[in-house]
Amino acid sequence: MKHVRTVVSPANLVTLARLLLAPVLFALVLDARDVDGVTWGGFALGMVLASTDYFDGILARRRGTVSRWGAFLDPLADKVVVIGVAVCLSMVDRYHWVPVALLALREAVITVYRVWFARRGLAVPARRSAKWKTIVQGTALLVAVMPPLRDADVVVGVLLWFAVAFTLATGIQYLLDGSRATSATGTKTA
Repeated sequence: MKHVRTVVSPANLVTLARLLLAPVLFALVLDARDVDGVTWGGFALGMVLASTDYFDGILARRRGTVSRWGAFLDPLADKVVVIGVAVCLSMVDRYHWVPVALLALREAVITVYRVWFARRGLAVPARRSAKWKTIVQGTALLVAVMPPLRDADVVVGVLLWFAVAFTLATGIQYLLDGSRATSATGTKTA
């Protein structure tokens, strides 16, 4: 698969749509404040956004190209949707702030870490577990906004903490990968 410099591609347009629709999802969750953010509209839009994460990859592979812009934009869209919805769910008291803060902190630290490596000409490539992490996070969010599970606080809490644990574990994997990359090149990390 070759890298191209194009910004406008079918895959990137799908990813951009996910970013542009994220505020609509946030509004749906916040508008359902009186029912803890639980909403069929939020659930349906969440499913649509989750499917776009799947289809943008299919489109990029079908063309046989991956753009640098898409490689940046896709994980950004994932982070915006996941952290944005999680914060909204905290604002409507569906989620506690501590697990949401842990999710956001991990995403921020690993993003800065990968940028730091990239500026030194090193790569900490995405792992397959990163895609699974997004699926686990998305599942926790979808369950939290699904109306039939409005009173299933234990299920919602367990899924959220599972997503946090999985997210932190993948963060540790990235830190270890970065450490190996610096050891292999003799680059100092400090």
